[in-house]
Amino acid sequence: MGTGARNYTTPTIKKLYGLSGNICAFPGCLNILVNTKNAKDSNICHIEGANEGSERYNSLMTDKQRADYSNLILLCIQHHDETNDVEKYTVDILQKMKQDHESVYLNQRIKSNPSMLKNTINAISNIDLGELKESESLTIIDPQNKINYNSIKRNIALIQEYKVYSAKVNSLYDELESQGSIKKEKLLSVIKDTYLRIKGKYILNSDNAIELIRQNSDNIIDDVYDELYSKMESYNLFDEDLILGIRLIMVDAFIRCKILEEPPKV
Repeated sequence: MGTGARNYTTPTIKKLYGLSGNICAFPGCLNILVNTKNAKDSNICHIEGANEGSERYNSLMTDKQRADYSNLILLCIQHHDETNDVEKYTVDILQKMKQDHESVYLNQRIKSNPSMLKNTINAISNIDLGELKESESLTIIDPQNKINYNSIKRNIALIQEYKVYSAKVNSLYDELESQGSIKKEKLLSVIKDTYLRIKGKYILNSDNAIELIRQNSDNIIDDVYDELYSKMESYNLFDEDLILGIRLIMVDAFIRCKILEEPPKV
């Protein structure tokens, strides 16, 4: 769709609409926006402007970064116009507006559809990896230490916001294990395998792998999400629930050291 800073990929549009609930992110606004197949540029707004001279334009960004999910927010036409006041609506304020809106919607979806996480666990665990590797110990790491070690930036708010749901994910894993299921092991193996393959594309044969990982940590997280989502599009699940569920399970997997690198023990 579009060109340059408006060349939104299909996964970006689906993620944007799915995580926002297709509702304007402006506080108190309940305007329903168009669906992802008929997305209009007037509803997809750039936090840091699309073009030179536009609101909050950042000359250091590439067009690809400007068109990425992290720089986009869904607003109705009225509130799109209102947020053009750059003194009142700074980059930080718009990012927090987006984060708060998505958090409220996530809580609503979990309450209205308690099977969302279980359905996503089933879908990921059904991805074919061939022979299941021997299960690894599930190291639990303090999220902030791991964020610092891997130099994560734009996904910090996501991890901090979603980590509170790890207990809910873990209770589902315990329930599955009590039934003799190995879905937890399969799911975590799928995520770890996906991460290792994507990491390999960034580090290649470098002797300084951790520095390359740090430079690309946010892109690696996004790439893992996109690959998992693309593998599960064929499952007969409500799209928004799948988008939300993958995010929650990925944050839990991050804490369990299945995505990105574990800080050295001191």
